[in-house]
Amino acid sequence: MSDTVFSVDAILFDMDGTLVDSTAGVVGAWDIFHESYPDIDVKKILSTSHGIRTVDNLRNHCRIEDPTLLESEALRFEEAIVTSSTNNGRPGIVKIKGLEQILPDIEPFRHLPSPRWSICTSATRKYALAALKAAGVPVPDVLVAAEDVVAGKPQPDPYLLGAKLCGVDPTQCVVFEDAPAGVQSGRAAGCKTIGLLTTHSREQMEAAQPDILVQDLTSITVRVKQSKGLEIIIRKA
Repeated sequence: MSDTVFSVDAILFDMDGTLVDSTAGVVGAWDIFHESYPDIDVKKILSTSHGIRTVDNLRNHCRIEDPTLLESEALRFEEAIVTSSTNNGRPGIVKIKGLEQILPDIEPFRHLPSPRWSICTSATRKYALAALKAAGVPVPDVLVAAEDVVAGKPQPDPYLLGAKLCGVDPTQCVVFEDAPAGVQSGRAAGCKTIGLLTTHSREQMEAAQPDILVQDLTSITVRVKQSKGLEIIIRKA
């Protein structure tokens, strides 16, 4: 089968599970929160909560409604992701497989006024900056975090804002996502979507209907055009 090529003006990346693997820290954080909220089902949460804002997960699973408590607990949770990611021999927060091969091509194009890629994450800005630093991923000028939108994924708001801040039409963007909620968000924003099988099952991701589904970023090559935009080459297995 021949490769698939998308010609776009910008890439809108999710973060956790797409650029960085924070699984070790997320598991550690939920274990810590299970001590405070013993009724939560950690196994169920881990299979369904990825790609959703921390405040929404805590509201849904820990039944926290008070806005002040919700905000403080969300900060505590995301701090626990970073601090627990290396506990008990855990590997820490690391780059997703394949990111190293595309970073050299896109890294110079992360700056305003005309960035060609951005990050649109369900995490808070504080946690996102800490996670990117821990994994050694450069921070683009356009970073849309949980607190920047009223409605998080699967609503289109994060990707609509990311495209707007990059100065491009969302229909001329491609979204990279590892979570069904994120794919739904990208599709709702009018973007092309590439799903990664880094955190969810093939069945879960196929149900979200991304344009292309790949194992990880090792299937991806990015070619920067001299004039404007990018070519995303997706190699078929």
